[in-house]
Amino acid sequence: MKQKQITAENANDGQLRLLYETAFPKEEQIPWDDLVRLIGEMNLDFTAYYEGEDFVGFTIVYPRPSFNWYWYFAVKEELRGKGLGQQILNQLIDKYKGQSCVLDMESPRQECANKEQRLRRQAFYLRNGFRETNVYRSWDDLEMTIMMMGPGTFTLQNWDEIVGELRKYWTWD
Repeated sequence: MKQKQITAENANDGQLRLLYETAFPKEEQIPWDDLVRLIGEMNLDFTAYYEGEDFVGFTIVYPRPSFNWYWYFAVKEELRGKGLGQQILNQLIDKYKGQSCVLDMESPRQECANKEQRLRRQAFYLRNGFRETNVYRSWDDLEMTIMMMGPGTFTLQNWDEIVGELRKYWTWD
């Protein structure tokens, strides 16, 4: 699978934006123009993935000294369940090998219309070496569960640090 590094200069790809705006709940999205601005300002690792010439998905990682935050990970809906997400995650895990990585996802313990999807997503990450941290955060009515891979622990203080760093570049209140 081919990778392409996305920068503020080449982020105006309609496929990227469409997947971003359809793969994540509105509550989890930063407006696209703000996200593009943050790529350089926060030194985000924004990578697009291609099978041949066909766009498959993307990841956005916020590399940090104590752990890397897997911020966004999306595969085109019609390509899900075909092992492409697994290939992408394998490349991502290899890229950050030996480092602690954290992600947040919609909590499967919350009652919702997409509970089955959340459970499948959680099982996917557990199969691939992530573990539960038992740290949960809420945005409006959306509960997020935080998972981790690698050494160390993750606490609410760590979460507050990430949010504090993000607020230096973008605010949502």
